[in-house]
Amino acid sequence: MPPRENGQDQPVIRDNRKIDPETGQVRDVSAAEQAAEQPPAAAAANGELEAQLAERTADLQRLQAEYVNYRRRVERDRAAVREQAVAGALADLLPVLDDIGRARDHGELTGGFAKVAESLESALTKLGLSSFGQKGEPFDPTVHEALLHSYSPDVTEPTAIEVLQPGYRLGDRVLRPARVAVAEPGDATPASNDDDEN
Repeated sequence: MPPRENGQDQPVIRDNRKIDPETGQVRDVSAAEQAAEQPPAAAAANGELEAQLAERTADLQRLQAEYVNYRRRVERDRAAVREQAVAGALADLLPVLDDIGRARDHGELTGGFAKVAESLESALTKLGLSSFGQKGEPFDPTVHEALLHSYSPDVTEPTAIEVLQPGYRLGDRVLRPARVAVAEPGDATPASNDDDEN
């Protein structure tokens, strides 16, 4: 009979139970003792499993990051599509607002029509539509469209002296520039020609 691991002819007994039968408590088995009990092939298999686990974890983290980025992109695209749809609808209503403004200027906005106009303007304001363009504002070509030009000694910079049609914006987006008459600093009288002197 061949000798046993302990060098004796008696069998080697290893108690791998997690609970001590005498005390009923969980045994504390250290990782070093577990590694010593494992054969080298099992240790190599554990190393390979840990490498696979790390690889799968990295793949899952990458997929989760891609999904979060996808959700953000979809939400941003939805907001952009909504803003474009609202801007398109509001742009179609600008002539109606112009008609209401002209009726108000001529005193024809009375009675039930005035209530309807106020309700419409209130609803459009809730959607984010705001008008701009005031008399006396400095001329800004990014938000103003100059329809008339003149010179005036009363101004120190190009200034909107009259608003012919108000501009509208939705948030930071200009739906229609304000159409204005612009005056620049200078003498209002035309310069004399050489033909007049002859």
